[in-house]
Amino acid sequence: MIHDLRLNGWIEHDGERLSYEEVERMLETDPSLLTCCGGEFALSWNDCIARDRYGIRLAPALPGTIRCGGRTVGRIEPDAAPCDLESAILEAVRLRSDEGVVALSGGVDSGLIAGLAGLECVVVGTEEAHDLEWAERAARGMGLRLHVVTPTDEEIAAALARVVRVIPDPTNPVDASIATTLSFVAEWAEEHGYARILAGQGADELFGGYERYLSSENLAADLERDFAGLQLQVVRDQSVAALHSTYFSLPYLDVRVVRAARAIPAGIRVRDGVRKRPLRAIAERHIPAEIAWHEKKAMQYGSGIWRTIRRLARQNGYKKSVQGYLNQISRAEYGIRD
Repeated sequence: MIHDLRLNGWIEHDGERLSYEEVERMLETDPSLLTCCGGEFALSWNDCIARDRYGIRLAPALPGTIRCGGRTVGRIEPDAAPCDLESAILEAVRLRSDEGVVALSGGVDSGLIAGLAGLECVVVGTEEAHDLEWAERAARGMGLRLHVVTPTDEEIAAALARVVRVIPDPTNPVDASIATTLSFVAEWAEEHGYARILAGQGADELFGGYERYLSSENLAADLERDFAGLQLQVVRDQSVAALHSTYFSLPYLDVRVVRAARAIPAGIRVRDGVRKRPLRAIAERHIPAEIAWHEKKAMQYGSGIWRTIRRLARQNGYKKSVQGYLNQISRAEYGIRD
């Protein structure tokens, strides 16, 4: 008998979304079937809890595990039929685009998701930020509605103080600036009645999007290491989203996409000075070519948030150390005194 069944998120099996009632029947009939399910979920019943394969939804359990009575009793390993990368991306976006908004920055990662989902989009950036220009260009080229959020210095300072309370590494300047940027996306979504935010996280690690990959001495090893570190990024981003009762839905961390992308040799993912080459080739068939092949700046730089945080640090007496400024904020937020 199933008691206190709670489903946070959604569950699918081989491309078919399961209703709450279908999940309940599955658990009553054969709980082991859950190990083959995909989706983005935290599921609890009786004394058990289960979390999706890559831990997209936060829960007191390791990603991809089923725990009952405090013990791990199963592993979530979705058995979706193998497919090529393009089909995998199309399916991943289809499963997630029945509702929500897309976090669009104007690059290939979010641009492809936006073009396939056909949902309205939101971009965050300070005045004259790089991402505003490219997101507007992308939305215009794909006929999508775009909402622009342009936070002030005061709003950025306030958001920074909020996010350092919840992210795993609050004094890391990169993490703090990314989290601050994402907080404005989540805040806008909450204010406009959206719980799901489709986003492009995971593409850089899967396809080789970071500039440092161009000079990597062991690209395959670097890609593997960075993919393994994605879970901390997921916790960071979802913790920020949770402040606004939203969550980031990540098509590139669909099991089909992960499997297809990791099957591509590293030297093909980054080749001839072009990062994310396989993803761009697919994107060109679905969105404007200028967006598919645009080399955009990292989120914290393209949004202008990093520049503002550096200016705030200087104004607070930290001319050379953003980390020192973050240490000060963290001490204040956690009530720590020197």
